[in-house]
Amino acid sequence: MSAQAFWDVAAPLIAVTEKHPFLVAMVDGSLDMDSFQYYVVQDALYLHDFAYALRRLGDNDGISRQDSERLHAFAKGAEEAELSLHNSFFKEWNISDDGVEQMPHSLLYTSYMKQVVATRPHAEGLAVLLPCFWVYMHVGQCMLKLRQELGDSVQRPPQFDAWIDMYGGEDFEHEVKDYIAMNNKACQSADAETLKNMEKHFLTCCKLEHMFWDQAQEQMQWPVIA
Repeated sequence: MSAQAFWDVAAPLIAVTEKHPFLVAMVDGSLDMDSFQYYVVQDALYLHDFAYALRRLGDNDGISRQDSERLHAFAKGAEEAELSLHNSFFKEWNISDDGVEQMPHSLLYTSYMKQVVATRPHAEGLAVLLPCFWVYMHVGQCMLKLRQELGDSVQRPPQFDAWIDMYGGEDFEHEVKDYIAMNNKACQSADAETLKNMEKHFLTCCKLEHMFWDQAQEQMQWPVIA
């Protein structure tokens, strides 16, 4: 069994996610900039926790030095490559994520992710982080294809194109394929129960990925306490 089996189970949901109105509107230029700014701030907060989770996996007992170093490199990549994009947007907009709280779906996603990484076997921790890599690469490539189909007739803010270029690009694809390979190796030595749990975590986080874009489209807020 390989990680492809997890993807196959989640494929119907992913087919819907790749056409999410938030993502399509980013490509056709109709997305409201306030919604995009909301999304970027929440995604930056998410990435801090994502990098933490990768480092925690890299510090697990019993894994090879090579895997440990690669997981720490993934964490560094999330902070230096992905967050540098977000921070460049913040500079352009003269805003910051300092003091901003995670909104409901952001907190749900990161709490689930960190709970699995902290309390479950290493292989399950690998699987719970996999959708953030794989789904983002997939939707980035779908958006890149749609942008090519629309051609020069569509004008969009440069920040939208920068996002599409990063997640639809070859550098990110290389990182994702490396992380998939790490999951494939874990699958080979996992027992049936662990494989079942890996699949469950993968599917749950594919749902949470979709909900993250729902949240941005709606600019969801916590209930106000009078």
